[in-house]
Amino acid sequence: MPKRPIVRARGKGGPRYLAPSHRFTTKYDYPFFTTEKVYGKVVDIIDAVERNTPLALIEFENGIKWYQIAPEGLKTGDTISINGEPTLGSVLMLKDIPEGTKVYGIEKYPGSGPKFCRSAGSFGIVVGKSLNSVKVLLPSQKIIELDPRCRASVGVPAGYGHKEKPFLKAGKKFHAMRARNKRWPIVSPTKMNAVDHPWGGKSKRPKKSKQVSARAPLKVGSVGPKRK
Repeated sequence: MPKRPIVRARGKGGPRYLAPSHRFTTKYDYPFFTTEKVYGKVVDIIDAVERNTPLALIEFENGIKWYQIAPEGLKTGDTISINGEPTLGSVLMLKDIPEGTKVYGIEKYPGSGPKFCRSAGSFGIVVGKSLNSVKVLLPSQKIIELDPRCRASVGVPAGYGHKEKPFLKAGKKFHAMRARNKRWPIVSPTKMNAVDHPWGGKSKRPKKSKQVSARAPLKVGSVGPKRK
């Protein structure tokens, strides 16, 4: 019996493929739901290993501390609000955000927490409003209609220039991918040995079919396809 392919080995959930979550900063979520105006001050901006965006530590007037994805241009000492003015980094309902504003951390439904546009440089644009829905243009150029009570943050997530800096050494790339439990390096199945993957083996051979029977002991590729 050959070894498990990497995809199946990761699915088992062994310690080799576990994410180093003990090093993660915090879960990104909105701190509380309120209809009143609450103001907070940016205490610090930190580098989170689990994200490609920096996190801003915000302390509110009521003593609650919260980590927010820092938008481009936010600095220590700035003031943000919840349900206040649509300033940089503030969290408001979509119905209170002017059309044409760039937003991120958009909720899918009221109270779901930020679901859309969370990575560096990704943002949505409020393009239209009606009585029962708000239209938001996503980075994929798809327009979705959301509940007006859904919340979002104003601005563009910082850190989108990180892709411009190349990885000059293989070790730098390894540690960057390992911090987020990403599979790297990626080896082509046809370059593996036969014991490691069903498509591995001798390099000089005709192209092998990627279709496999549903009764096969090791399934990779198109499993029991209806059409060939």
